[in-house]
Amino acid sequence: MKKLVIGICAHVDAGKTTLSESLLYLSGAIRKMGRVDNKDAHLDNFELERARGITIFSKQAMLEVGDVQITLVDTPGHVDFSLEMERTLQVLDYAILVINGADGIQGHTKTLWRLLAIYQIPVFLFINKMDQVGTDKEKIMNELKQQFSDGCIEFGQTEADDFYDQLAMSDEILLESYVDRGQIEIPQIIEAVRKRKVYPCFFGSALKLEGVEGLMQGMVNYAHIPSYPEAFGAKLFKIGRDEQGNRLTYMKITGGRLKVRDSLSNGVWEEKVNQIRIYSGKKFEAVNEVEAGSVCAVTGLTQTKPGEGLGIEAASHAPLLEPVLAYQILLPEGCDPRVMLPKLRQLEEEDPGLHMVWDEQLSEIQVQIMGEVQLEILQSLIQSRFGIEVSFGSGRIVYKETIGGVVEGVGHFEPLRHYAEVHLLMEPGERGSGLQFGVECSEDVLGKSWQRLILSHLEEKVHKGVLTGAPITDMKITLVSGRAHTKHTDGGDFREATYRAVRQGLKSAESILLEPYYSFHLELPEKMVGRAMTDLEKMHGTCQITHIEGNIAVLTGSAPVLTMRNYHKEVMAYTKGLGRLFCSLKGYEPCHNPEEVIEKAGYDSERDVDNPTGSVFCAHGSGFLVPWDEVKDYMHVESYFQKEHELFEEGPYVQASYSEERWIDPEEIDRILNQTYYANQGKKSVWQKRKTAAESYYRPTADLHKFKELKEDYLLVDGYNIIFAWPELKELVKDNMDGARMRLLDTLSNYQGIRKCRIMVVFDAYRVQGHPEEVVDYDTIRIVYTKEAQTADQYIERFAYDHQKKFNIAVATSDGLQQIIIRGAGCALLSAKDLKEEIEMANESVRQAYQAKQTETRNYLKDALSAKTEQQIKELLKEEKE
Repeated sequence: MKKLVIGICAHVDAGKTTLSESLLYLSGAIRKMGRVDNKDAHLDNFELERARGITIFSKQAMLEVGDVQITLVDTPGHVDFSLEMERTLQVLDYAILVINGADGIQGHTKTLWRLLAIYQIPVFLFINKMDQVGTDKEKIMNELKQQFSDGCIEFGQTEADDFYDQLAMSDEILLESYVDRGQIEIPQIIEAVRKRKVYPCFFGSALKLEGVEGLMQGMVNYAHIPSYPEAFGAKLFKIGRDEQGNRLTYMKITGGRLKVRDSLSNGVWEEKVNQIRIYSGKKFEAVNEVEAGSVCAVTGLTQTKPGEGLGIEAASHAPLLEPVLAYQILLPEGCDPRVMLPKLRQLEEEDPGLHMVWDEQLSEIQVQIMGEVQLEILQSLIQSRFGIEVSFGSGRIVYKETIGGVVEGVGHFEPLRHYAEVHLLMEPGERGSGLQFGVECSEDVLGKSWQRLILSHLEEKVHKGVLTGAPITDMKITLVSGRAHTKHTDGGDFREATYRAVRQGLKSAESILLEPYYSFHLELPEKMVGRAMTDLEKMHGTCQITHIEGNIAVLTGSAPVLTMRNYHKEVMAYTKGLGRLFCSLKGYEPCHNPEEVIEKAGYDSERDVDNPTGSVFCAHGSGFLVPWDEVKDYMHVESYFQKEHELFEEGPYVQASYSEERWIDPEEIDRILNQTYYANQGKKSVWQKRKTAAESYYRPTADLHKFKELKEDYLLVDGYNIIFAWPELKELVKDNMDGARMRLLDTLSNYQGIRKCRIMVVFDAYRVQGHPEEVVDYDTIRIVYTKEAQTADQYIERFAYDHQKKFNIAVATSDGLQQIIIRGAGCALLSAKDLKEEIEMANESVRQAYQAKQTETRNYLKDALSAKTEQQIKELLKEEKE
């Protein structure tokens, strides 16, 4: 049978659960429609859900429409439970976005639309409650097109004259088909819906079963049935427990099949599946096997986590939404918090909107949540599950920290018989990007196993900022270098060095305190707009009037969560119940009062013994502590930014001033390579059979152009390295860096005309904030200005590695470390001095050839004279002298 997984999402009170009941009833899955207000909804089967009339946990139900089996997932609509909703998005094939026809697009509806776009989930829209007085279909359609997409098209009346016109305007392929054949085929519409070019809209009333059948048939007609690979894969999206306390792992099978007693593993743990359950509401059916496309819950797995991938399935990204409020959990007298914490961790597993934090110094448990409604639910859960009555302290905002510029963090850990050094490039990211980790480190510098270990240490810990001790976010951390010892390094050493590198980098950087912001939608009487705008200005918010209809104005904008907390109560008071405020989490922005928050936090990064900023070095057989601001004076690996050079700044570029040429002869390079890359290969090493650098890759300057005939020659030039190494260009730098650059480019352009090889000149722009990679052509050569945080050395190394099979590459640089890397990649080498000699010899060869040509073709007058005439001229010249 064909399988689809469809989720229902909506702003609270849009009628989402009622629509779920209608779909189940009309498909024959249930005999009687339940109602939220009657507390008998099929999917709201949790006691607190029925008491509060809201959906707290996502539920699934099975229904069949024709030959299609649909797993329907009902998600929470309240903003406080957005994380529960977001984690289900990763397993959906399609989504139904329910909109209240009477209220239109609300604040949280926009958040849902944005999340569906980020997760690239195709969407059907159901505009509910159209039976209410005052609803206007045309007005709603205009609102959907303006705020969502022009691809929002009513599918309830597919025979309407303008239906195909609207479809054709939403996608070029549909337009081409409509123009050529005068019609649009259903498979083309299916593909447009799948690619999120078209969003089918259906109008009706779920409570009165109006328009619901049209929605059901529309999903079957216009949804693409996914195909799955034969290899096993599964995506885990939820952890729960049944009434007997059995741990359930909810997953979608994305490939192959899963059977009872199968062993599952994520590479760290391996456990067997005891039971497979297919849930529909509160009831379930135990099965022996499930196939791809199914959503099921399994028992027997104790170490799974939401977001994990098994088999061929990759892990999901961390949720975009996150808790922004923190409360202390006040336990009753005699209840040990250390005993209570493991129990609360069970609830944290089941609800990703809860973050349990143990504060060792205060010996207290804190919970981070999305909103205050969650507190009531948590309090009831603890009472019903563990029989313990808890209360909560006053809430506080969850702050975060990031950095404002690019820095290199260095961590070193070297007590006696231990050794590790880590260099991390830390770059600010876009707001909301979270933490991203990467590697730009050669395996010749640091082994792959060590690199993986460092990445795991970066990912395993919540790294604290240095302003308030808040978690860091919105930055990319890249491993760029490091060092291990063959005898004295173990995994724990790199853990220490990695943590210290992060902290050292944060201390060196410009840290920025971030706080959560709400996006709001405020409806209130027009005469009270002035009061509202004044309030929002005091809250450090921004707003604008989006429209006024009748005597009701709508303000939208954003403001800090801290200042907007409880503002809805004020709105209700001064509008006498006529105003409505809808808030949704926008994300983290720079804090509006950082000095006050930092002072109140009283955090001292130097006294945080669990998160040290300094490093440990060893001398005379014992380790000693080096403060963070002195670590780079002691480090063993060269700085990523090569700070040992004196920096020279001219215009937008910052470059090192070279006092002398750093040229290593080819024999020395061979010795270095032999001691590192091939040290463990023994006397029969392949290296022993290879030619030396002087014999194979290095050539005399006059023979640079004699590359292999089958490959085109390519000369890579480290621009600023050469400028500061050639005295005449270095002298020009004192007056004008552009003049020195142009002189170098002109010289290389002339040389390219002689040798007929490709030439690329690479200039550093890595210290220019926000600079993108820029490639331009100058005469016959190519110029590259590197992007921010990328040096010319890195660019040349990567280019040489990527193109060594296509070109005969020679690199002109006097950087000793770069010479070793390039030599190891099998490229020819030139120092700045040798490049100059090669260019001079090329120019000289041209001059000699020109002179020879001129000598061969030149005609002299005496050669055309007869002997008699020549003798007469000689006599005349003799008489003139006399």
